[in-house]
Amino acid sequence: MHAQEMIRTHPDVRGNTNDILIRCIEECCDCAQVCISCADACLAEDMVHELRQCIRLDLDCADLCTAMASIATRRTGSNEELIRMMLQACGTACRLCAEECERHADRHEHCQVCAESCRRCEQACMQAMDTIRPSTH
Repeated sequence: MHAQEMIRTHPDVRGNTNDILIRCIEECCDCAQVCISCADACLAEDMVHELRQCIRLDLDCADLCTAMASIATRRTGSNEELIRMMLQACGTACRLCAEECERHADRHEHCQVCAESCRRCEQACMQAMDTIRPSTH
């Protein structure tokens, strides 16, 4: 990932990066990819009807992770309130997806991999939320 390098060069950042938020951006990008792959793998399983909720949560989580990464990557201006709200929503989506995937992890290795990725992303979101302070304008 090149998020650190790109954000560091942004004129509004001037090298003063929030490394915890950048780690979260990278975890979100990774989690989105893993969730999409897990949903696709679930669709290929023989008992796909038993995995409907897993697929739904995989796709919801992927969408929120992608949106979170996009919003947090933008450094022009400020939008701390929205970033905090997105971190909370993304963390919740990751938790719910991980819980669902963990229900299937003993039968489907892709669900185990996805649950682990979601847990890492959830943790990264919660850590990043502690670094975002409401703006004073």
